[in-house]
Amino acid sequence: MASPSPKSARFFVALLPPQPVQDAITAIKQEVERRFGSRAALKSPPHITLQPPFNWSLERLDELQHHLHRFAHQQRPIPIVLEGFGAFPPRVIYVDVHQTAALMAVQPALVTHLETHFGLREGYRTGSDHRRASWPFTPHVTIGFRDLAPAAFHQAWAEFEHRPFSAEFEVPTLTLLRHDGQVWQIFSELPLSASKA
Repeated sequence: MASPSPKSARFFVALLPPQPVQDAITAIKQEVERRFGSRAALKSPPHITLQPPFNWSLERLDELQHHLHRFAHQQRPIPIVLEGFGAFPPRVIYVDVHQTAALMAVQPALVTHLETHFGLREGYRTGSDHRRASWPFTPHVTIGFRDLAPAAFHQAWAEFEHRPFSAEFEVPTLTLLRHDGQVWQIFSELPLSASKA
């Protein structure tokens, strides 16, 4: 007998680079796995998180997608500039993302939209203490985290701190990703389709 399907799933909302940039960043993630033992970043496509992971009832999935579509329809494509690497010591290394006006405006607008319509809160983490943890939005594309041991972090950061990397592109869609129990998969892509004034 088949087990019942889950009633909820984990989702997050992000901006994804175009495929050639994703491929270049995935190659760097694979290097970090091979050389420094961190593979957690390979469980999702390269992305800039706008709304961190949250649980969502599958019965209300159409409602979530409808509101995300409405939000995306009010936004224009977002110019993105990637340059160099950054870190959140002692576990996270990432491709650095310039804090452009468009990017820094869309993230709080999305969080406010989701909080207003659904009560979602950016940065809320579940755990034993159930406290809300908030932090400033620092756009980045993670290449190593969580399972990157502190000693390996220091070795990796010594190499990536001054390594060049750059890309410029425009993101035309907002992406909803869903966790399938193993990895994050693209669930839907919503066009950023507001016309220029």
